[in-house]
Amino acid sequence: MNYRLIATDLDETLLNDAHLVGEENAKWIKKARKEKDVRIVAATGRGYKQILPELTQMGLIDEPHEYVISYNGACLSENKDSKVMEWHGLDFDKMKELFEFGMKKKICIHLYGDDELYIWNLNEDEKNRLHDQNMVYTLCESDDVDFMKEKRIAKILFEDTNVPYMMSFEEELKPITDGCVAVSYSSNRYMEFNTLGVDKGAALKKLAEKLSIPIEETIAIGDNYNDLAMLEAAGLSVSAGNAVEDVKKVTKYTTRANNNEGVVAEVIRKFIYDEDI
Repeated sequence: MNYRLIATDLDETLLNDAHLVGEENAKWIKKARKEKDVRIVAATGRGYKQILPELTQMGLIDEPHEYVISYNGACLSENKDSKVMEWHGLDFDKMKELFEFGMKKKICIHLYGDDELYIWNLNEDEKNRLHDQNMVYTLCESDDVDFMKEKRIAKILFEDTNVPYMMSFEEELKPITDGCVAVSYSSNRYMEFNTLGVDKGAALKKLAEKLSIPIEETIAIGDNYNDLAMLEAAGLSVSAGNAVEDVKKVTKYTTRANNNEGVVAEVIRKFIYDEDI
């Protein structure tokens, strides 16, 4: 198969534990783009303006006709001038219900606007992670989110390293989420809420269609639950060596490399350059 587009998750997939692209990944990404005209698309839960350092490391910063799937698919943007092509955000009233639920649980909450991040109940572990990612955010104390009424809302999420604890919220949340909100998990610490029908897979299909690339000629690479829709949509699904077991079970290939050893580099070498590895 002549694969023409690779959509890759960032955290715990493309990026190493230092939150960097890594030398091998960067080298093979640039090589595949130059020699094989393969499009490399970052597909992330973060915002499109929050991954500029990563795009720089990949040689994709401010490039025309190169794209980012962000906020788990709520936004599709072109790298040139960070131009938003499609936006499918979360309704304010629904966000407020989820926010109030999270505040009652006294859990850490992230609220993503267009290119802003607001955080409540920040704990030390998450603070250190955000620092390592060079994330800019506003720490909030007030439990009033009415300032977001006139703003675009991408998504809201809860953060706790005890994922089974957050999963236990699902039944209690059904009156809020059923029929209108998609729930997913990422980075072994986030419970994420997007508008129903919004996911990385739907965004990948839209992008492939815009670029006139058959979906069979796409590769998706991921490690966690919020990558599942993208992995199911792509022509070839690949899980990182460090992916959660439920993700590995549904992919056609699992890399030998973990995220510290060059997951994307291995995929490019094997499926773009046909190396026997």
